[in-house]
Amino acid sequence: MLEVCGLAPSSTSVGSRVSQELHYTKEKLGEEAAYTSQMLIQTPRQEGENVLTPEALGLHLQAALTASKVQVSLYGKSWDLNKICYKSGVPLIENGMIERMIEKLFPCVILTPLDCFWEGAKLQGGSAYLPGRPDIQWTNLDPEQLLEELGPFASLEGFRELLDKAQVGQAYVGRPCLHPDDLHCPPSAPNHHSRQPPNVAQELSGGCHGFSHKFMHWQEEVLLGGTARGSQGQLLRAEALQSTFLLMSPRQLYEHFRGDYQTHDIGWSEEQAGTVLQAWQRRFVQLAQEALPGNASQQIHAFSSTTLDDILHAFSEVSAARVVGGYLLMLAYACVTMLRWDCARSQGAVGLAGVLLVALAVASGLGLCALLGIAFNAATTQVLPFLALGIGVDDIFLLAHAFTEAPPGTPLQERTGECLQRTGTSVTLTSVNNMVAFFMAALVPIPALRAFSLQAAIVVGCNFAAVMLVFPAVLSLDLHRRHCQRLDVLCCFSSPCSARVIQILPQELEDRTVPVGIAHLTATVQAFAHCEANSQHVVTILPPQAHLVPPPSDPLGSELFSPGGSTRDLLGQEEGTRQKAACKSLPCARWNLAHFARYHFAPLLLQSHTKAMVLVLFGALLGLSLYGATLVQDGLALTDVVPRGTKEHAFLSAQLRYFSLYEVALVTQGGFDYAHSQRALFDLHQRFSSLKAVLPPPATQAPRTWLHYYRNWLQGIQAAFDQDWASGRITRHSYRNGSEDGALAYKLLIQTGDVQEPLDFSQLTTRKLVDKEGLIPPELFYLGLTVWVSSDPLGLAASQANFYPPPPEWLHDKYDTTGENLRIPAAQPLEFAQFPFLLHGLQKTADFVEAIKGARAACAEAGRAGVRAYPSGSPFLFWEQYLGLRHCFLLAVCILLVCTFLVCALLLLNPWTAGLIVLVLAMMTVELFGIMGFLGIKLSAIPVVILVASVGIGVEFTVHVALGFLTTQGSRNLRAARALEHTFAPVTDGAVSTLLGLLMLAGSNFDFIIRYFFVVLTVLTLLGLLHGLVLLPVLLSILGPPPEVVQLYKESPEVLSPPAPRVGGLRWGMSPTLPQSFARVTTSMTVALHPPPLPGAYIHPASDEPTWSPAAIPAASSSSNLSSRGLCPTTG
Repeated sequence: MLEVCGLAPSSTSVGSRVSQELHYTKEKLGEEAAYTSQMLIQTPRQEGENVLTPEALGLHLQAALTASKVQVSLYGKSWDLNKICYKSGVPLIENGMIERMIEKLFPCVILTPLDCFWEGAKLQGGSAYLPGRPDIQWTNLDPEQLLEELGPFASLEGFRELLDKAQVGQAYVGRPCLHPDDLHCPPSAPNHHSRQPPNVAQELSGGCHGFSHKFMHWQEEVLLGGTARGSQGQLLRAEALQSTFLLMSPRQLYEHFRGDYQTHDIGWSEEQAGTVLQAWQRRFVQLAQEALPGNASQQIHAFSSTTLDDILHAFSEVSAARVVGGYLLMLAYACVTMLRWDCARSQGAVGLAGVLLVALAVASGLGLCALLGIAFNAATTQVLPFLALGIGVDDIFLLAHAFTEAPPGTPLQERTGECLQRTGTSVTLTSVNNMVAFFMAALVPIPALRAFSLQAAIVVGCNFAAVMLVFPAVLSLDLHRRHCQRLDVLCCFSSPCSARVIQILPQELEDRTVPVGIAHLTATVQAFAHCEANSQHVVTILPPQAHLVPPPSDPLGSELFSPGGSTRDLLGQEEGTRQKAACKSLPCARWNLAHFARYHFAPLLLQSHTKAMVLVLFGALLGLSLYGATLVQDGLALTDVVPRGTKEHAFLSAQLRYFSLYEVALVTQGGFDYAHSQRALFDLHQRFSSLKAVLPPPATQAPRTWLHYYRNWLQGIQAAFDQDWASGRITRHSYRNGSEDGALAYKLLIQTGDVQEPLDFSQLTTRKLVDKEGLIPPELFYLGLTVWVSSDPLGLAASQANFYPPPPEWLHDKYDTTGENLRIPAAQPLEFAQFPFLLHGLQKTADFVEAIKGARAACAEAGRAGVRAYPSGSPFLFWEQYLGLRHCFLLAVCILLVCTFLVCALLLLNPWTAGLIVLVLAMMTVELFGIMGFLGIKLSAIPVVILVASVGIGVEFTVHVALGFLTTQGSRNLRAARALEHTFAPVTDGAVSTLLGLLMLAGSNFDFIIRYFFVVLTVLTLLGLLHGLVLLPVLLSILGPPPEVVQLYKESPEVLSPPAPRVGGLRWGMSPTLPQSFARVTTSMTVALHPPPLPGAYIHPASDEPTWSPAAIPAASSSSNLSSRGLCPTTG
């Protein structure tokens, strides 16, 4: 799933190791597996009830029979189970009539508890016809009797030996009937005459057999679940039954019917074969689930590989409705939050355009990833669209807010440049940091994390380009609209509130409270100038800045300016002004996030007791998170992915509970000599079989590996040869009177392997096909392999060897004594073969990890003996990532944090600030990890991706505040307050918009998406908001670095002091002690009070010339002066 996605041992990474092994398997065997599985699980409705009863098995037969009769019509043809099922080892018979009959009758491979009884034959749909007999089916077929009847008409000695070796016997007609009263119960059934129901537990004990007792043994653990045994080990009860239908792969089905008369007119292709299989599987699941009535005591759970594919496809696909819905919510919020009562100053259209621009940038980034061939996975489709939009929208809000805070005197043509100068550094810092961090995270060998990191880096780069190159053009267009006094959004209409001029004279301000942050005030300023005796400079003493006497509700003093608030406050004056506004804003329109940050949030947060409380609470959160981190478990089961309450979830839950079995294989590669490494291969098999998780075969059955089957077959034909030689039926010069097996052994024994002299008859009595140590002579190994593959198809199929290159076909004819018939072509050296195993008892991730470690250790030990091997199967494909998942997660987070530190330190030239940022980001990651533990979210590749992404998201919440603090003058408290004032609104807007986008994930049908994506990403966003706007300002106010801007004046100690009693509208500060010689200059000028510069800003010169006036007002005292120097005239 989740395409999700390996890890790290000693020499190579696990991710690359698994990828290399998958590539090797696909290179040798192709993309498809040998077969696909369709499963039925039956459980009682009343938990704990015994299912080992004839009644329960009768219901299982009803469901399985319904499923086996499924037919679908496609391409003008009817497709049933007998056409598409997997058939193991169909033999090649020289007699054409018998071969056609066997092809029609050969049974499908169905692993079912019904095979212990005659009723198992009802699931086989094959039939054949012989003159003078009723239709031959497995329900009435006795192979021994049929061979006796056909003996006089055909030479079937080879076929008879084949059936004897496979131990077919009477097949199904010799097995007991579940319901002996059935009219079709054969007379040969053990309980036919007694009419007594069988002892189900006794019959199922040890498992069942298909039609071949030797090669088709279904182990008890595959058929029964929840078993209970008596004191003597006898089977007493079980709580679940399972039947498994095997179908051909699409490639096999295509090859099987290619060139067949049934498909010659439909343009048969592999895609059509896959479509047929999918349609049949879907119908199979539907009918099986509906087979039993609703009031039955048992319930059937059906599942197929197509069902799993459908679930994973639905899980991984991008939900257009959710994405569009999330983006619409973001659009609505961006528009509403940037609307203003004064339409000409509103920015709703800018918000809409910004979100659309970022959405297009995300789409273009994902398109570029597709062009580059980067694989998409669940993290890409479910996380990245919202993550990238959240990151991009943050920058959009920052630029838009900074645009409104540009100094009013800035010329129109320079306004966009001023905005980029203020915020460009911050946007560049966050974007470059995220790109570098994600690119570095791609070095971690987790395929899903690597793909996600590369895609995130590319998308962030596209976002950055769009925000820095295109969005400023949008702002410029909006500036032109505002300059023309047009309505927001509806820019074709003029604003009704436009072109208002408000003049405020000094005397009008003397008796009223001056609003904070006024854009332009006319005031009378008293300045002093003197010429220093020891220099040639004139010193002009100017006040440091205008200290507006704040109202009692402004505890931070007059050095904080509300962005954009000057216009609203000025226009909101009472009716005492000279010129009344044409239209007024509502009182609620004066409030915004910056206003809240300045007047309420920052004063409260930066109080000493609040700081202490914040540090204590975040310390407690960190401590709890460290404890929660110990609760996080590794793993991701399919039951976590499939929606709860569905039939698929019920099946997977029952399978996990009762049938935790996994088919795996031990693959041996090329690059070593199989013929001379037989002992090492046997040792490897023995070592692997001894693992705790490997299900051992019954004591009466040989190991299911090709090497054991091959050796045992050679020993069998050697015994037949020895018997024929001793009796004289085979001599040095003739083998026609011997048995089929004796003749095969004769041909093998005389082989030399030499191209010049391939035959040596003197070896008939001097060599054996298998030596005393149980090893095959190396010179006979590949010659015998050709003969075994061609002569023992059932054994080959049972071994599941999957040889590559496949040995050549060779037909044996005992009566052909020509020299050419004696020559046997040797198989090519093997490059791929496998030993099948069953793993059981794997419930938790720790069980899988233990089994994987044991398998890898066995392969490593074999590698030291010269055998190249690796384990294959779903446990190794999906669970091997947990071998080093935590190590790789820690490595990825450390890489990201180090990259963040280096990028911030290099771009800011301030390691102090970079260290604080990284500290907060590390706390966020640890806290998110701990909260996952409390929420019961398990650690897998997808949560790791989100945890790694948390560093990138956290940068958006922290860097803006830190940079604002770094480029602001004043005390630490004042700088923290100013940084909050300027960044609170855009950071909050970005977080809220991200949460609105994530809100659409809450409506998913997958509980996994809600828990692992919506909940985790929501917690992450809230943590980022709290750390960026609460913890970081507190840390900066305590441990923050000094400012990086030029200090033009000293701070007034009254900055954060309670306001002095108001004695006038304006108060300028001067030193009480004047210079000894000075010239008094009284002047009146227009003073522009701008908001403090944002990061990257410069002090723009006033656009208006000062107006001088002889009027003067008394000056109040101040603790510092601002001096400007010029050359002193020589005349003095």
